[in-house]
Amino acid sequence: MSENYTGGCACGTIRFDIAAKPVAMNDCQCRDCQRRSGTGHGSYLTFASRAAAKLTGEAKEWDVTGDGGTLKRHAFCPACGSPVYLTFPQMPDLFIVHAASLDDPAMYKPQFVLFTASGHPWDAVGPALQTFERMPPRAAAG
Repeated sequence: MSENYTGGCACGTIRFDIAAKPVAMNDCQCRDCQRRSGTGHGSYLTFASRAAAKLTGEAKEWDVTGDGGTLKRHAFCPACGSPVYLTFPQMPDLFIVHAASLDDPAMYKPQFVLFTASGHPWDAVGPALQTFERMPPRAAAG
């Protein structure tokens, strides 16, 4: 059996334990992810089944429409403010966690970068990563 993906917020109020492998791991350089991360991109692991994620603690949520027009529901810790996960109301099975919220961030291995059209020269993209100027068909990300 593979190792679970575990993590949570900075103060430990919110925790997750996911008994599944991610279907995608990506960086996103859209303006929303830049603003939320305070840097040039956000880094995410997308899981195909929200049911595979065990959550403890109660997150606060807020909705935002992403650069691609999709409604995203962001969840963060009300105590420390750390972003922990996000969901898409139009795709309720997907569950996305922030790579920095993992207990072992080395489990994050990005496969591609989205919204490079919004990227900055100072936020270099690894040469081995596939890039997309916008959201490609059938992709889910931050």
